[in-house]
Amino acid sequence: MRALWTDANGLSKPPTGQLDLMQIIHALGFVQLDTIQVISRAHHHILWSRNQNYREPMLDKLLRNREIFEHFTHDASVLPMEFLPMWQRQFRRHKEKIDRSGWYKNMLDEAGRQAIIERITDEGALSTHAFDTKVQGKKEMWARPPHKLALDYMWYSGELATCHRVNFTKFYDLGTRVFPKRLLSENLSDEEQIDRLCDAALQRLGCASVGEIQKFWDAVDQKEVREWLARREDQVSPVEIIGADGAGNQAYAFYDIEEQLNSLQRPTSRLRILNPFDPMIRDRNRIERLFGFEYRIEMFVPAKKRKWGYYVYPILEGDKFVGRIEIKADRQKSDLNVLQFWPEPKVKWTAKRYEKLRQEIGRMARFINVENINYQVEIA
Repeated sequence: MRALWTDANGLSKPPTGQLDLMQIIHALGFVQLDTIQVISRAHHHILWSRNQNYREPMLDKLLRNREIFEHFTHDASVLPMEFLPMWQRQFRRHKEKIDRSGWYKNMLDEAGRQAIIERITDEGALSTHAFDTKVQGKKEMWARPPHKLALDYMWYSGELATCHRVNFTKFYDLGTRVFPKRLLSENLSDEEQIDRLCDAALQRLGCASVGEIQKFWDAVDQKEVREWLARREDQVSPVEIIGADGAGNQAYAFYDIEEQLNSLQRPTSRLRILNPFDPMIRDRNRIERLFGFEYRIEMFVPAKKRKWGYYVYPILEGDKFVGRIEIKADRQKSDLNVLQFWPEPKVKWTAKRYEKLRQEIGRMARFINVENINYQVEIA
């Protein structure tokens, strides 16, 4: 199962050869976006890990060309534009969720939102910087001005869409000008959308529990997954997955699962430094169960309480996690600083394995175009 999950995440083959960026995104299903740039932002690092010919400007080109769109899975992500027909209920679900929650009670009213629409209609795509409203009352940590809340609300509902970004600042345009008409007009029923979402999730997970299928897109609930399983009983069967601790766990897989397993090739021995938001490790419980690898992001943990560090990268070799490392770039000084390194327990680090790690660190430096690698910890 480890080999299947590694292969499903596009990490079984060496990250070399001709780059087909859309194929990578399609195979993953989505790529999470994140603002934090310790070395490179998460979305860029994730794509580079699959093919090291990738460079940072390439993703925005796909966005501008309308080959992908941005929306919310478990977090802000980019998805292939062809997935839009199965995403229509997700626009509606998010709008209804916000309406019920009262989270955006301080956003612009309907007239204020209509004024934004009229400006974007007349002027073209605009960012949040084109508007000027202020937070009223107590300025809490996560408080945002009324116009920003309104832009988000209309983005969640699909009325607005991201058309491009500049230095990661989102530019909003009308959804009808971003989303292709042929896809918007497909009009799938909710059940058809749920079927497509669950089919696509299990195809990418290989084997998965009800909860894992539900969490993949975070676009259905567990009841809907169970109803989908009932409709797919002639294609999906119960299986047992043996975890790293030897315990069995009930899951589901398509009937051709044995064929999938038998056709797997041995994963490359290439060593990769993965991003903390990589889809391979997004579901922390799944990765611990399958690989015996405990991993948590500690950015929001007080420094004194961290077990590892602020932004620690897992190290994958083949289909095994062999360590973790803390690295930070200073692009202005053209430096890549190696701060800390932890081998995994019971993993023997030979001279060859250390050399592979140094080679991967060197590749990361070339990816972000910095000249110097500074080792503050010994990589023997």
